[in-house]
Order: sequence, then C-alpha cells, then structure tokens
Amino acid sequence: MILWDTIMSKLEQWKAEQEPAVNTVAAQTKRDPWAVLVSTIISLRTKDAVTLARSKVFLEAIPDPSTLCTIPTERAAQLIYPAGFYRTKATNLKRIAAILVEQYDKQVPDDIDRLLALPGVGRKTANLVLVEAFDKDGICVDVHVHRISNRTGWLTTKNPEQTEDLLRRILPRIYWKRINTVLVLYGQQVCRPISPFCSGCVIRPHCERRGVGRSR
Repeated sequence: MILWDTIMSKLEQWKAEQEPAVNTVAAQTKRDPWAVLVSTIISLRTKDAVTLARSKVFLEAIPDPSTLCTIPTERAAQLIYPAGFYRTKATNLKRIAAILVEQYDKQVPDDIDRLLALPGVGRKTANLVLVEAFDKDGICVDVHVHRISNRTGWLTTKNPEQTEDLLRRILPRIYWKRINTVLVLYGQQVCRPISPFCSGCVIRPHCERRGVGRSR
C-alpha cells in the first residue's frame, strides 16, 4: 500500500523555496498561457537557470503569438540560445504561433488533444500547460518523475507515457498538479540519477531503492 498522504506531505515539507523554472514563469506572468507554453518548450533538455533566463528574454521581445509571426525564425532562435535545440524550438514556436493566430484567435487551447496537435508539443508539455496556465488537473511526467516513481517501487514502467498512465490510476487526484513540482526539485537535488543522497532522503521508508548502487 502506497501511503500517498505521508509521502506528499514529507515532500512538500522538504521542498526548497524555489520553484522549477516553468512554475516561476507562470507565477511571474499571472499564468499567461503563451508564456507558460513558451517556457515549457524552451525548458526541454535545458537546465532551469537557462530556461528562466531565456524565457524572460524571449517573452520580453515576443509577448504574444502575433508578434512571433512577424519575426524571422533565426531571430527567435537567437533569443532562445543557449537552450538546447534552440533552432528546433524556434521553428516549432513559429509554427505554433501561426496555428494559434489562424485557428485559435491567438489563444493557447486548454484542451490536451489540441495542445498535443501543436508542433513539438508532447504529453509533458501539454500537461504542464494545462496545470500551470489553466489550473486544470494533469500529471506532468518528466525524467525525474519517471525515475523516482520507478526507483521507489511505486510502479514499474518503461517510459514516461506508461508512468503517466499508471499514476492517473493510482495517485489521488488532489496530488496530480503538484507531483511534478516536488519530484522535479527532489530529482535535481536529492534523488539524482547517479549516486543519489539516500542518507538525507525524507521518503526513504517509502522507497525500495530499485537500481541504486552507489549512494551518498
């Protein structure tokens, strides 16, 4: 039996004062959907510090999809650099902006299927936009959520898509929105991929430590 109330309470008590980059952008922009979508795309395979800095620069220059439609892709790429895959992200954002202008009256859709139809938007991005921009229930599964959920023994899955599907069935709905935030920070600072800090883990009694060899 997974003691979700205990686990989430301990993680929430531990959680450092800082929020992940996308959550910070959401708070700073009053949950502006365009800002959340942009920062989420920039964040893919990019460290939080870079995501936060480049999101700020990009959004100051391009505050809405209409503006991006008038700006060359190369200029958009320069604003995203040095985030990973900045040229691909710029290309996708340009295509997304055109779709939003042409099909959605310049608004980011609040429906997961419509979000998933946008270029470069996967389930992680779509769920994070739903949660952070629209305050809708969603389970955003990134590498940290996937790794920790399997390492602890809460579930056994092969990829983030399977993890999301199973968490939707076993995780109480009241924790859907928060699990990504707490596990991203925990995965970055404590439950790291290699040599995690098990000695200081607040949820160690609830962890099977699957696949953990060396730890600190």
